[in-house]
Amino acid sequence: MSDVVDRTTRSRMMANIRGKNTKPEVELRSALHRRGLRFRIHDKRLPGRPDIVFPKYKAVVHVHGCYWHRHRGCRFATTPSSNIEFWQAKFNSNVDRDWKTDRALKEAGWRTFVVWECSMREAGATAIAAKVHEWLLSH
Repeated sequence: MSDVVDRTTRSRMMANIRGKNTKPEVELRSALHRRGLRFRIHDKRLPGRPDIVFPKYKAVVHVHGCYWHRHRGCRFATTPSSNIEFWQAKFNSNVDRDWKTDRALKEAGWRTFVVWECSMREAGATAIAAKVHEWLLSH
């Protein structure tokens, strides 16, 4: 099965995908801020530059896209039908990097919480922010 768009168009489309300040990330940060929580974003001093950092709680929140970070069993974690070897290697690299980052953070004494894109779509930023807030206060 071939792609529905030409290589140049596909390349341009993929180049426009952001790694930071994605819609789910911005929505969650806004909801967390409304709850009175203060945080840093993309702290370069920490492994993997976590999306949201709560220094007060020594905790980080990763907002993962289901497609790029391979959310198991999620309908958004599809695999393109062309150039399959490239995509498998790319996805495996992302998952491996996520695992190493999480381990490095935990070894440094940080707690980690992952928010999946699909949960933001289903429950909404306000509900997810409440869960994050509860998690922060529970430890």
